[in-house]
Amino acid sequence: MNEVAHIPELDTDPYSAENLVDPYPMHQRMREAGPVVRLKRYDGVVACARHAEVFAVLNDAATFISSAGVGLANFNREAPFRPKSLILEADPPLHTQTRAVLSRILSPKAVLQIRASFAAVAETMVETCIARSAADGQIDGIHDLAQPYPLKVFPDAVGVEDGDRSNLLLYGDLVFNSMGPRNALLAKSAERMAPVTEWIMAHCRREHLRPGGFGDQIYQAADAGEITHEQAPLLVRSFLSAGVDTTINGLGNALYSLAHHPEQYARLHADPTLARPAFEEALRWESTAQTFFRTAARDCDIAGLPIERDTKVLCMLAAANRDPRKWPDPDRFDIERRPSGHMAFGSGIHGCVGQAIARLEGELVLGALARRVKRIEVAGPHTRRLNNTLRALDTLPLRLIAA
Repeated sequence: MNEVAHIPELDTDPYSAENLVDPYPMHQRMREAGPVVRLKRYDGVVACARHAEVFAVLNDAATFISSAGVGLANFNREAPFRPKSLILEADPPLHTQTRAVLSRILSPKAVLQIRASFAAVAETMVETCIARSAADGQIDGIHDLAQPYPLKVFPDAVGVEDGDRSNLLLYGDLVFNSMGPRNALLAKSAERMAPVTEWIMAHCRREHLRPGGFGDQIYQAADAGEITHEQAPLLVRSFLSAGVDTTINGLGNALYSLAHHPEQYARLHADPTLARPAFEEALRWESTAQTFFRTAARDCDIAGLPIERDTKVLCMLAAANRDPRKWPDPDRFDIERRPSGHMAFGSGIHGCVGQAIARLEGELVLGALARRVKRIEVAGPHTRRLNNTLRALDTLPLRLIAA
């Protein structure tokens, strides 16, 4: 295609440490360069950073497929480092079949049934954090709240046995780093791959899952012939690889956002019913999942610009979430914004299947804080845990002033 010259080319690396630490200047450059940009450093890759184009790509699953990988690697040309996800890295009709099972297991009725137990854990953990802040002068928002809460409630709901659940963190870090280039971040994650992967797959087997939990319900679907018994452990694995790390970072980013905007937290404290909108705005403003890829299944176009078959398309979710073409004053954090249409959970048929549970966790933790904590204060500098796909915090010193 001779028209490729019309796609602007940027010498920008989304995976450099500088851009992972502070991606927002890069996002602005990419949005302003055009609806599609070609990344000079990565052959055969274009990127969309505007909301309209990201939405369009994610909602055209026939043209922009997922089975060739949702990371930088092209599975049409190279083998994945693990068996492909039957949800994330699958196209219809396989995706339709497996998605139907998970959607039923994670239905609104199921979320309603777990709400009370999830709420009780949130209340207890917030009380513990208030007491620790009073005794020690501060807490770590990540290690004392954002991390232990999802590590407790979601694996419990899946039916995972108690044990060293830190393996879930190591595995999630590996999975999301693998969606970027083969850089130092991926190499460090891969050092521990063998024992962690072995632990994960062992805990996906039926004999290690509590009867009646989400994981066991997947095996019940296999018993009913909806999926095969060979597919069942891979679907349980999808819960464990995508259902913990993302929520931890979503909660951590929400705490960061509220602590750095005390006037917004004051509004939340005055009206705890804003807990859900506050979490949604944090997802938009400081998106957990920064990027996902699709692959062009045929010669096509994006915003009238020609895209060749087998091109990897980098969807800049976080950039779309601060696109001024979509959001007024997009760099402002406003918990009363009601940011319907944000891309933090993706969009289209591959939108996050567990987003209702993630939203529940965010609402319950922020609601418990709003009722019991008058102010959240920054108690020291935070540190980031760099990941090729996720925007993550490693530490977040906070001071909780009880109501």
